[in-house]
Amino acid sequence: MENKYEAVIGLEIHAQLKTKSKMFCCCDNDAEGKEPNTVVCPVCMGFPGALPVPNKKAIEWTILLGLALGAEIAPTFNFERKNYFYPDLPKGYQITSQTGPPVKGGELEIEVGKGKKTIRFNHIHLEEDAGKLVHPENSDFSLVDLNRAGTPLLEIVTEPDIFSAEEAKIFMQELQRILRYLDISFADMEKGHLRADANISLRPLKIQAPNSKAEIQNIKLGTKVEIKNINSFSALERALNYEIERQRDVLESGEKVIQETRGWDDARGRTFSQRTKEMAHDYRYFPEPDIPEIIPKELFGELKKQIPVLPAQKREDYRKKGFSDSLIQVVASDPIYFKPFESSFSKFTDPQDYKIYDQLFMLSGWPLIKEGKELSEWAIANIAATAVSIRKGEVTGNIAKQYLSESISTGVPLMNLLEQKGIKEISGDQELEVFVDQVINENPEPVADYKAGKEQALQFLMGQVMKKTRGQANPAVTQEILKKKLRS
Repeated sequence: MENKYEAVIGLEIHAQLKTKSKMFCCCDNDAEGKEPNTVVCPVCMGFPGALPVPNKKAIEWTILLGLALGAEIAPTFNFERKNYFYPDLPKGYQITSQTGPPVKGGELEIEVGKGKKTIRFNHIHLEEDAGKLVHPENSDFSLVDLNRAGTPLLEIVTEPDIFSAEEAKIFMQELQRILRYLDISFADMEKGHLRADANISLRPLKIQAPNSKAEIQNIKLGTKVEIKNINSFSALERALNYEIERQRDVLESGEKVIQETRGWDDARGRTFSQRTKEMAHDYRYFPEPDIPEIIPKELFGELKKQIPVLPAQKREDYRKKGFSDSLIQVVASDPIYFKPFESSFSKFTDPQDYKIYDQLFMLSGWPLIKEGKELSEWAIANIAATAVSIRKGEVTGNIAKQYLSESISTGVPLMNLLEQKGIKEISGDQELEVFVDQVINENPEPVADYKAGKEQALQFLMGQVMKKTRGQANPAVTQEILKKKLRS
């Protein structure tokens, strides 16, 4: 069936900041694993007369993210009260900076397939999180846990520049990397550090994607549906794909899409209606009277110095070193991997070291990461040392690949492990000649093929020598002896 529509998607992303204390009080900002309502105080519980004091580090990190994204930083901004009732919002209002946000604009380039695309931001504002409702199973009541109330929260709002579920997922993954590179958020979606609401509508396919903010304001979009609180990359992609198909079916049947808020049922793989939303709520914003005007420009100089090499540049640097895309996608994804990874580069004195390291890492390091096991700094350094040993001819690649995983799991450096097992490289001419002569005598047809000009026969004979020596033969020396004897 011909596709007559295209999706237009904008994201509203909430990222918890990893400050030591909460947004407006001194309570511990890490409530994970703690008993409900034990990491609270009069401020985050909303007691009358309790005065909020803004967290300077949270403000700095908001500006830092804006600078990293090339956004415009407001010369001044105010915190304000956003008034609405909800059981886990004890004050009856949320302190936010939404109507006059500290960060406006900015953009993020993502890699989609073999090309690149720029997604623009509308704004980023800073606010406090609400508490959490707990719904006991088989009960007709809910409980309120205020441990999370007051957590510093960034709301990151994009322009409707996203046109597929895949683009949305790739964008979220790149944003997660930036938050981790800046070291301002754990950004773990499954733990709730990073959440997304997706606004999605369909429009006729003939309308082209906008190129400027002015064009965005003038294009006709379809009826918007909001999908709330998506908490994993796969769920985001699945929810958007489902909603695209659902809205397309509605439009092709001649009916109208209803503007509403929908939830995502991950187990059933579908969205479901939560409430209709015909217009924005009146939140009666007004300036927070207990917090003075914030002047972020005083922070610019020092914050600009704190911006590290960001993921896109990091990937490009790795490509220049000759690393494979597979390794780059793993290592460049998180500082927890690339910091010890890069510290091991000090051992490298030859461009070949990087290529060998790449192969060893994907063979012995990546499987551990996939299994959720820790790849320690020592393990990464051991892989690097092994790469250098292979390049120097101290150990064959076959032996290294055979025993490196055992070396990592036991914590014994590879060369020490091989010594304990009595395994060493065979590189002496006389010792190797014995094995080469055996292979030549046992394989007359490949020998004849090589002499007839078939170069691939040499690799077969090399393999037979390696088999006889259990991978301990020095490849370079073995090949030289083989060629010499085959020419005689």
